[in-house]
Amino acid sequence: MKATTKKATYKEQKKLEKQKEQARMRNIMWITAACVVALIAIIIIVMPKPQPVQMPYESMPTLGKSDAPVKIVELGDYKCPSCKVFSQQIEPQLQKDFIDTGIASLHFMNYTIIGPDSNTAALAAQSIFHQNNDAYWKFYDAIYKAQGDEKLPWATPEFLTELARKENLPIDYDKLTADIAGKTYQSEIDAHNAFARNNQVGGTPTLFINGKKFDDVFDYNKIKAAIQEAQKGE
Repeated sequence: MKATTKKATYKEQKKLEKQKEQARMRNIMWITAACVVALIAIIIIVMPKPQPVQMPYESMPTLGKSDAPVKIVELGDYKCPSCKVFSQQIEPQLQKDFIDTGIASLHFMNYTIIGPDSNTAALAAQSIFHQNNDAYWKFYDAIYKAQGDEKLPWATPEFLTELARKENLPIDYDKLTADIAGKTYQSEIDAHNAFARNNQVGGTPTLFINGKKFDDVFDYNKIKAAIQEAQKGE
């Protein structure tokens, strides 16, 4: 009986020791997990926030007051179907709520990613902008309304010049033709494209709001919230 009792006691002790070891390991795991969470929280708190990027506003058309506290930059391609949707559905809301009220200004930057005639359209648009900023925004609306198939090369010099004439834009049409043919503003377009690539712009349209990239371009409520944060300096 004594041998049996001793054996049972030994088993119980081993069981208790095992339970204690398991409890100790659980405590270590919980403490480790808590430390990891705390470390992540500290990193998030102390890690410097991404700084707004510098935008070349001077080389872009401006809709609204140039000294508006919030500056919105649209990176777009005139052949981009999604950009057409943005121009017809989102831009008018922005103009009504923020641009006409002096809260924000809208600027356009080229990101010519669809085809060679994306660049041709950009050359025409930059020429019009440099001649007359207000005329540019009429052209902006007109070219998206007249947008052709993105797979076809429809944005020819002839088409673009004729579109400007049909809109009766107050510009020099001969200069427009010469600027397209001579690629007068190619360096500006190249700089715009380089900016987009250097800032990991994945497609068009993409917005920058006070220098911070914003991708949810078709969620107007999120755009409004981002503008309101930018207005507060956040």
